[in-house]
Amino acid sequence: MTKARRIKRQTLQHVVARLRAFLRFCFDHGEIRQRLDAIDAPRAYRGERPPRALAWPLVKRLLRSIDRSERLGWRDYAILHLMAHYGLRPSEIIALTLGSIDWDSRTLRVKQCKTRSDLALPLAEQTIRILRRYLRRGRPGGAHRELFLRASPPVGPLTHYAIGDLYQKRARQSGLPLQDTSSYCLRHSFAMRLLDRGVGVKVIGDLLGHRTLESTCVYLRLQTGALREVALPLPTATIGIEEDAA
Repeated sequence: MTKARRIKRQTLQHVVARLRAFLRFCFDHGEIRQRLDAIDAPRAYRGERPPRALAWPLVKRLLRSIDRSERLGWRDYAILHLMAHYGLRPSEIIALTLGSIDWDSRTLRVKQCKTRSDLALPLAEQTIRILRRYLRRGRPGGAHRELFLRASPPVGPLTHYAIGDLYQKRARQSGLPLQDTSSYCLRHSFAMRLLDRGVGVKVIGDLLGHRTLESTCVYLRLQTGALREVALPLPTATIGIEEDAA
């Protein structure tokens, strides 16, 4: 019960699923005499909550707050910059290698895990400078080909969970109102920024690596300004006015 008060239903579903798997394993291997894995999980429904996007000025303030006087700061700054400006998932960040950057064509090749396709993203001049400085000042040496590595020994590639952890760390250190946000909010902010600039939903979906258009259309629920413009006007109550005039 204490756990349920602190985390969301979607997260609690994952906790329950792991507990079920553990108890099922114990029963199958004779560690317990009766099955204990019949645990109810909270219900969650697809599309019940729209994605949470941060206001772009808040995203820029978060990036500016990162201390880049040390190696770890340059790594985290480069990672969060790519998530905010290119909408990359944590799984796509950790899959980047040194060969993912084509310095001649100024593009970044991203392996989109869900669609199993490669996407070549044009890199802005600011991003080129950030990546070059990270490679010079923030990336430890060694034979690893992954672009982003652990800062502390043993040096090796980052994990999917490390991306979420470093976001939470930088969000806390920034002192900004970022409670109950995650690294995915940067990806959502990227999508909303494109939508506000008039980019089509199909193009946004391709950049985000969505399998279906339905996955991208959830962002339309956040664009309340545009929804107000297409709303039908309410009928005017003129009957009473005409009677009073008569």
